[in-house]
Amino acid sequence: MLDCHTAHIACKFSELQTKIDRRTGKELEKEPKNIKSGDAAIVNLVPTKPMCVETFADYPPLGRFAVRDMRQTVAVGVIKEVNKKEKKVKADAKGGKEGEGKGKDGKGKDAGKGKGKDAGKGKDAGKGKGKK
Repeated sequence: MLDCHTAHIACKFSELQTKIDRRTGKELEKEPKNIKSGDAAIVNLVPTKPMCVETFADYPPLGRFAVRDMRQTVAVGVIKEVNKKEKKVKADAKGGKEGEGKGKDGKGKDAGKGKGKDAGKGKDAGKGKGKK
């Protein structure tokens, strides 16, 4: 289980790339068979579901992670690189862009106007939510 920010998603260690020295950061072994407690390594992790992360250099809060097994912390680290999976975008029959239109998702011309008894008040103000 990989915990990053508020996400808790199962991940697979797809590849152990290099074992590195914790103090100098130099490469000790390329493609090691295993890593033990106290070792530092660069690994390739693949999440089972899509998750929102950033590199540690770009945005530190979304660049830290912990790997847990049965609620025991097994590893901690920072994200050096993100390989984004490209999402295929489908256009509707009208030729509009993705994200246009009306609906319950809060998009469209009525979004943010708020309907109901408490529209414009409290924490849900401007979100299109309210008591009916």
